[in-house]
Amino acid sequence: MGTSLYIDKRGIEVRADGEALAFYEDGVRSGTVPIAPIDRVFIRGTCKIESQIFGKLGERGIGVIFLSGRHGNPAMFYPRPHNDASRRLAQYHLSLDQDFCFTFSKDLVREKIRSQQSFLLDLLQEDREHHQVFSRYMDQATALLESIDEAENRDSIRGIEGTGAKAYFAVLKSVLPASLNFTRRTRRPPKDPFNAVLSLGYTLLHFEAVTALYGAGLDPYIGFFHKTHFSRESLACEIIEPVRAEIDRFSLRLFRKGTLRPEGFSTNESGCLMGKAARTAYYPEYEVEAEEIRKRLHDRTDQLVSRMLECARTFADSEDDEEESYAE
Repeated sequence: MGTSLYIDKRGIEVRADGEALAFYEDGVRSGTVPIAPIDRVFIRGTCKIESQIFGKLGERGIGVIFLSGRHGNPAMFYPRPHNDASRRLAQYHLSLDQDFCFTFSKDLVREKIRSQQSFLLDLLQEDREHHQVFSRYMDQATALLESIDEAENRDSIRGIEGTGAKAYFAVLKSVLPASLNFTRRTRRPPKDPFNAVLSLGYTLLHFEAVTALYGAGLDPYIGFFHKTHFSRESLACEIIEPVRAEIDRFSLRLFRKGTLRPEGFSTNESGCLMGKAARTAYYPEYEVEAEEIRKRLHDRTDQLVSRMLECARTFADSEDDEEESYAE
């Protein structure tokens, strides 16, 4: 589903050269990349970019994300949006529909817990040493799934989701190598190598979701499960929830096969950071993994659009019926 361009080299300069991007180091041209096959651009570190490049990327619907090194949210430049405004109108209307939001929330958390169960069941086949830990989690997850049907509101669903996430990461803690120093999920900043990789993976996943939603004509900020929060792209956060376990699976695999090693990270009072060599090894592996993830996100987005439009049509039909009844 297209090509990603990663720019992660200190002091590099990027200039426009017709239908290509030209890269310069210390004023000397070091290479070019054609724009045509690019679908997304990831930029990290200190570099100079000609302003007209953003115009060229925007014209072609290419999204750009600036990855921050230590703290804060990445900056994103969205691709061209979908032209059908009726989709956003349906989204805004349904975000105020308590029944739709409640049903959506239950389905979302149910799918997330099941995706976590699936990942841990696969791990269980490889790690019988921690069978009791897995068994306790599966019992707890089953109870949480059953409690979803009994929940009375979205706050209850959010509580179930939080409890499930805490139990899930407790199992991961038991199976991860001690050298990774993982004790719990930490972010902003991450405190250990595994958390650092999860944070990068979740950031990239979030960007994939934002661009998929924006391209489908939806507003990434207006969700159905989370409460509206300033600067949070709630809907993007929501559609990635059931996909996060794939990033977890991918991250663990990178350490297990030695693509990433603890010595490739540095830790200080500001947190744990991936070194340049680790990032260089990570991005190509992510691109392979991301092909299936992007397809899954686009499928989820298409399904959500269909669901919303169907609900909007049903609502419109019911309003028409009420108007006709009143006229009679």
